[in-house]
Amino acid sequence: MTNFPYKLVRDRIPEIIKKAGKTCEIEYLDREHYQQALRDKLIEEAQEAAQANPEDLLSELADLSEVIEALLKTHHISLDTLKQVQSQRQQQRGGFDQQIRLLSVSRDDQSINSNISR
Repeated sequence: MTNFPYKLVRDRIPEIIKKAGKTCEIEYLDREHYQQALRDKLIEEAQEAAQANPEDLLSELADLSEVIEALLKTHHISLDTLKQVQSQRQQQRGGFDQQIRLLSVSRDDQSINSNISR
């Protein structure tokens, strides 16, 4: 059975496929396509982390972190810069320590959909 996933994979995946006695076809992406593939991979890994059982959560979060680090690298953003922005956002908007879920926002006694930025 031939499968055409057309997705970004880790560097050693083709080697692992070959060692398993299978063949695969690959291509090397240019910068623009690589950046888009990383964004697609970010969504894939975030979905996997969101659906992971407790035993698999750590490895899924590690995969997600790997994609984030690759995105930072390809956009020439340092991990320190990310941490600074994260700290600023936490100071401005808070963290998630209080475990608050927003149920509704009202104005003039009417419920509305609000444009609260994430």
